[in-house]
Amino acid sequence: MAQTKEFKMIPTQAEIEQIPRDLRFHPSEVTRPRLLTRAQLEAFNRDGYLKGIRIFSEEEMREHRRYFDRLLERVLASGGSSYSISTAHLKYGRVYELLTHPKIVACVKDILGENVIGWGSHFFCKLPHDGKKVAWHQDASYWPMTPSKTVTAWLAIDDADVNNACMWFVPGSHWFGHLTYRPSAAEEHNVLNQSIDNVERFGQPVPIELKAGEISMHSDLLLHASEANESDRRRCGLTLRYCAAEVRAHLGWNGKGVVVSGTDAEGHWANAPKPEAD
Repeated sequence: MAQTKEFKMIPTQAEIEQIPRDLRFHPSEVTRPRLLTRAQLEAFNRDGYLKGIRIFSEEEMREHRRYFDRLLERVLASGGSSYSISTAHLKYGRVYELLTHPKIVACVKDILGENVIGWGSHFFCKLPHDGKKVAWHQDASYWPMTPSKTVTAWLAIDDADVNNACMWFVPGSHWFGHLTYRPSAAEEHNVLNQSIDNVERFGQPVPIELKAGEISMHSDLLLHASEANESDRRRCGLTLRYCAAEVRAHLGWNGKGVVVSGTDAEGHWANAPKPEAD
C-alpha cells in the first residue's frame, strides 16, 4: 500500500496549475470490449460520453435510494449540505461497494483498459427549488492529476430529465483540450467555482436524461453543466470517478485511490480497504 500524506480535499487553482499536466484526450485503445460494444467505444471516443447504460433494476435502486435518503438525512442534521457528501467511498462501506461494483467497473475497463483505479465518489443532489446550477466546466480543471485519463460514471439515484435539471453535454468538446475558464461570481449560484462561456462554439449541447439505476459515462475533458432544479422533484446522482492506473495524482490525492481492476504496478495509489461504516 502506498504511503501518502493527507490529501487536500479542495486544492487552489494556483496549486493545481503549478503541476505539469497532460490535458489531452487519450482515446480508448481497447479492441475487445467485454460489456460495451465496439460501436459504443467508437461513440465514446468521438463524442466523449455514453448514456443510458442500465446497471441496477428498479427494485435494486429502491434500496440504494433508501440508503441515500438515510445518509442525506444524517448529513443535513450534522450541518452539511446536499452537495457535501464527497470522497464517500473512504467513509461509507455502501458507497465503496458501488465504486467497486463489477458491472460498473466492467464498463469502465472497456474504456480505460484492465488496470483501473477508483478514486472519487460524490453525491450531487439537487433538492427541489434549491436554486443552484452547475455551470459549464471540464472536470480535469479541478484535479491535480495527469495524464487526462479519467472517466466519470454518473449513477442516477433519481430519474433525471430536463424538468428536474439533468446534465447537459457538448458532444465532441473533449477534443479541444483544456479550455479557458473564468471564476464564477456569487450571484450566479454555481455549485462549482468556474464557468466556461459561449460553449456553443464547441458544439450543440444535448440533454442527458437517465432513469434511476442507469449510468452515463464521460471523459474528464468533456464540457458539461446542469441548470437549477426548479421542479418539485429531487434530482440526485452519484459520480464515481475512475482513472487508468498509470495516472499520477499530486497533493496527496493518491490517498483516494482504490484498485478496482488489475494492478497498480508501482504502488502509487493508497488502495484503502472498505470502510466499516455504512
